[in-house]
Amino acid sequence: MSTAAAPLSSLRSGRPGVVLADLVPASRARDLVLVVGGAALTGLAAQLTVPVPGSPVPVSGQTFAALLVGTALGARRGFLSLGLYAVAGMAGLPWFAEGASGWSMASFGYILGMLLAATVVGGLARRGADRSVLRMAGTMVLGSAIIYAVGVPYLALATGMSLGQAVAAGLTPFLIGDALKAVLAMGALPASWKFLGRKG
Repeated sequence: MSTAAAPLSSLRSGRPGVVLADLVPASRARDLVLVVGGAALTGLAAQLTVPVPGSPVPVSGQTFAALLVGTALGARRGFLSLGLYAVAGMAGLPWFAEGASGWSMASFGYILGMLLAATVVGGLARRGADRSVLRMAGTMVLGSAIIYAVGVPYLALATGMSLGQAVAAGLTPFLIGDALKAVLAMGALPASWKFLGRKG
């Protein structure tokens, strides 16, 4: 039985194969709203920023939003949502961190990393990675690692920093914040499945 045809009670049971967005009745309009909504959520979260002294990359809410969007929507819709976020920002919509837009900024690699990370964590969520605290923690850690794996080398190339300098400026200052985001996700997503399962 396909996800679209599965009974709501079956979806609410939290069985692997579905993500939270699948609880909304299936339609093309649903998918469009979810994709656009995920992009908008990421853009809004990106405006929650704290500058980091000595780094062109601020602390922001966009990475957390991107990982949540991917986990909640699944790989395909997560990819489309973050792809829309990236393309609209490149086209001039000022919804990257600190109201930036375009593709020439040194932190653009993180946006590319978020696109890949949202796809990966969405695929893992469809395999049940968002159902338990420990699996959700691992999913968030992996998603964050993917973002840094793309963003830090891009930062080094864009600024002329050495890789060590890019790590110091574009990774180390964010580790505590990433740990806090992981804790939030570890509580929120598994709890959402338990709540919906009880209602089902």
